[in-house]
Amino acid sequence: MQASKNNSIFLRGLKDGVPIALGYLSVSFGFGILAAAGGLSTLTATIISLVNVTSAGQLAGLNIIIAAGPMIEMILSEFIINIRYALMSITLTQKLDDTFTTPRRMLCSFAMTDEIFAVAAHQKGKITARYFYGLMLLPIIGWVLGTFLGATAGNILPESLKNAMGLMLYAMFIAIVLPPATKSRALAICVSVCALLSLAVRYLPFFSFITPGFSVIICAVLASLFAAWRFPVNTGKEESENV
Repeated sequence: MQASKNNSIFLRGLKDGVPIALGYLSVSFGFGILAAAGGLSTLTATIISLVNVTSAGQLAGLNIIIAAGPMIEMILSEFIINIRYALMSITLTQKLDDTFTTPRRMLCSFAMTDEIFAVAAHQKGKITARYFYGLMLLPIIGWVLGTFLGATAGNILPESLKNAMGLMLYAMFIAIVLPPATKSRALAICVSVCALLSLAVRYLPFFSFITPGFSVIICAVLASLFAAWRFPVNTGKEESENV
């Protein structure tokens, strides 16, 4: 009886992970093509996706690898880009049940992505380890498989087609940012400031010494600081309204 219940919980997580997996399959296909275009082998690109599972982090890391950037540049850029996953994990701990031992928490934290966090956080009641195993399994497979297929295709497709399909990863970022930016003036301005800073670093000769990895770090930090200064959160007002 207990085994049947556990299997049912796992299958429910598996079902909830299907849409995420399909999205990851197409997006990671674009990453695979970009990796192949940058000179990485299919095996190397696939291993990168297997041990990372992070779209923005992998794209930034790929640019640093192609530019032969220093290790400290890689460490800092990945830390800034991926630190949000630590915040997501801390938030989600409030919903985990007693089946989440420390080793299980460590295993599940590996698959903490924006989409998996969103699905898990909206579940009613406590989240079991078996549900999370099901939720994370297909997205990981989709991400790694898409990278493998994209890197393989990147070595055989015509250059014009590779360039077109390589835009999928950037299209995903635009699709993620635009909807909330249309509803939040603060977010729209923050994204615009970051984009303008990135263009300045990329095209102004004065900033030519800045490498791609440090460009991500500088633009992200400066845009975040500007948004924090220009649009501070009035926590005192929120607290008074909740009392």
